[in-house]
Amino acid sequence: MEELNLEELIAQIKDSDDKVRAAAWLSAGKYGAVAVKPLASVMTDEDVEIARAAKRALWVIVRWVGRPGAEDDKRAVEAALCGLLGSDEPDAVRCEVLWMLSEIGGDEAVAAVREIPGILYDKRLREDARCAVQRIPGDAALETLQGGFDAAPEDFRPAIAESLRDRGVEVDGYPSQKLVPTKKTDVQPVSQ
Repeated sequence: MEELNLEELIAQIKDSDDKVRAAAWLSAGKYGAVAVKPLASVMTDEDVEIARAAKRALWVIVRWVGRPGAEDDKRAVEAALCGLLGSDEPDAVRCEVLWMLSEIGGDEAVAAVREIPGILYDKRLREDARCAVQRIPGDAALETLQGGFDAAPEDFRPAIAESLRDRGVEVDGYPSQKLVPTKKTDVQPVSQ
């Protein structure tokens, strides 16, 4: 199979034939960072199957650069993805990018999330951003969660507290919502 250029990849992602689209997104890993922005643009295509193919292609790239020994490729894709966070991309694209960064991101990704204007107050993005940062290893992610906890509005603090607990930090005053009963029960202890 001959290697495609980027324009051919995008054309095949947009092809009306699902077999052509599938072959294109399955082969997208080798394109790396240069394909990130063009594929993100196609993720908003009005044809849901074309948009899905572009999203799958981006995920293939993320997984490809996440392989052992591909640090340079990973950092290039991370930088390209970070560039989409502060842009005018639709929220659906930005949320997907946050999850992609949670797979391969490091300190640069954490810094990019911190720079999203009003992230702690943006109810459309903040939960995805919190979960992404929680999954990124390193001190920068932990410091971002701790700083976010102090700056967050009250309605978002329990979620950040859960992320901090997941990272091994004790948080007073915000019990785990997983342990709070949601319904009153009539269950009595069994006596023996």
